[in-house]
Amino acid sequence: METGNSSSSSSWTSSTALAVAGLALLAICSFHLLFRRGRRGGKPRQYAPVAGTVLHQLYHVRRLHDYHTDLFRERKTFQLLTPVGRRHIYTCDPAVVEYILKKNFANYGKFSLLTCISSEQREQGTFNYENTRDLFGDGIFAVDGDKWKQQRKIASYDFSTRALRDTSGAVFKRNAAKLAGIVSSCAASQQSMDFQGLVLKATMDSIFTIAFGLDLNTLGGSAEGSRFAAAFDDASEFTLLRYINPFWKVMKLLHVGAEAALKERIEIVDEFVYKRIRSRAQELSNAKAQDTNMKQDILSRFIETTADESGTVDYKYLRDIILNIAIAGKDTTAGALAWFLYMACKHPEVQEKICQEDNKQCFEDDVLPDGSSVSKGDIVFYVPYAMGRMEYLWGRDAEVFRPERWLSENGEFQPENPFKFTAFQAGPRICLGKEFAYRQMKIFAAVLLRFFVFRLRDGENASVNYRIMLTLPIEQGLHLTATAR
Repeated sequence: METGNSSSSSSWTSSTALAVAGLALLAICSFHLLFRRGRRGGKPRQYAPVAGTVLHQLYHVRRLHDYHTDLFRERKTFQLLTPVGRRHIYTCDPAVVEYILKKNFANYGKFSLLTCISSEQREQGTFNYENTRDLFGDGIFAVDGDKWKQQRKIASYDFSTRALRDTSGAVFKRNAAKLAGIVSSCAASQQSMDFQGLVLKATMDSIFTIAFGLDLNTLGGSAEGSRFAAAFDDASEFTLLRYINPFWKVMKLLHVGAEAALKERIEIVDEFVYKRIRSRAQELSNAKAQDTNMKQDILSRFIETTADESGTVDYKYLRDIILNIAIAGKDTTAGALAWFLYMACKHPEVQEKICQEDNKQCFEDDVLPDGSSVSKGDIVFYVPYAMGRMEYLWGRDAEVFRPERWLSENGEFQPENPFKFTAFQAGPRICLGKEFAYRQMKIFAAVLLRFFVFRLRDGENASVNYRIMLTLPIEQGLHLTATAR
């Protein structure tokens, strides 16, 4: 009993401390913003309403996306104040999303803390880059400018070729069959399974085979691949925490907490990835020396196109590229499939229907379409999780699992405005792997639901939560039972 009281008291004290710190920060930031407005003179600007401070996000860290969703139910666009006075602006307004992703794309990029906007300076000491560089380095998700253009150009070509479409389809079918075999064994023995863990292995095997020509076989039990995947997932979570923890730099300096754990996980990730790059670079070198052709995958093309005149390869840059493509091809698709099957288990009638068919920073002062003023250096976020739950976007049944909303009266798929459904971004940075991801999810879902009926291990009323990461996997996995149809 004493332990419980102590824990409760400690929790209350921590909550109170955060609340007091948040109020103090709110007061300081408000004074700073008033001072900044006053010294500019002229007509006052119309800024988005203040909904709190970044410290409130720490308080709500385990339900962060639901906290944002609650705020969006009160207002389409709001701001959270930061210790340095730079605004963090959040929006669920499709008109604003289209404005920052397309209409005024040049003014909203990956960067913050800008004092001038030369491409070289944009790639140094910036908000997004600073938060993600330990894990993602100079990969496509972390940079803008020439490096982003170079990577997107190469990847764009590869993802648009018929050869990749044919290859990926074959790989997806093969891994879907392997996954179905494992599910079948669990069904026969009436054992539950962590489906999310299985599909994460399947999608990682797929992306490494297709993009890098490497057969990891984690679905078949490879311990090395599984160790890499676990370290990568943890590193993703610790990286996301930097966006809501204003003290992460101090923790990194002191090598404590999540920052110490992040460094340890990245060492595991680096060891795994560098080993693969060295192996592929040696294979290419041998093929060139013997004047033989070698099958071209994305990794091989990046090795050839990024090498200097002497043939020297920048392993660090290649490592960054690989990890960015890996998280795009592994985590997003696996997470989507896991949440899909969770909802299908919560709504068995939908599962049967499916069987019968077969989820920016401002460079110059600006004004958003809703009239909100944005200052140079402010950071603008659009929030797909919350946007998918807004009644003013999707109707009164916005939170109801109703896949039919994507179909016309004739049963044909009707895509939504990408600035309203932002899971794949939109505008110049729209996801290159969109069709790639849809293809894999459709094949996996079609195979699994054709041969099995899935149920939640703990019953239809069981619920799950998301894990706070760069993507949103299900916390503690998705535990299902399967029955052969």
